[in-house]
Amino acid sequence: MAKDRRRAEADRLPALQRRFASLAGNLERMHLAEYAALYERPYRLLFINFLAGLARGLGAALGFAVISALLVYALQSALVRHLPLVGDFLADIVRLVQFNLRVAR
Repeated sequence: MAKDRRRAEADRLPALQRRFASLAGNLERMHLAEYAALYERPYRLLFINFLAGLARGLGAALGFAVISALLVYALQSALVRHLPLVGDFLADIVRLVQFNLRVAR
């Protein structure tokens, strides 16, 4: 009986070793040791998060600048092509404002 039990345990040993090797490989790929070391040094974690936030903010500002420049360029080209139409529209607005200023007196 004890012999059968030892044999069953010996048969399970290679499967268990394979699972432990797989688990060790997964932990290495996750860089778990580096994360644990990072949490032990909170000032380093704050500094890294500060740099990440700075990079995100800079990227957002640059992206906004590029998109805004493209939008202004597109509006300028549209304005040049349709200048008489826009001019009439602006003239109507000026007339309405002047009329409202005279009425308000």
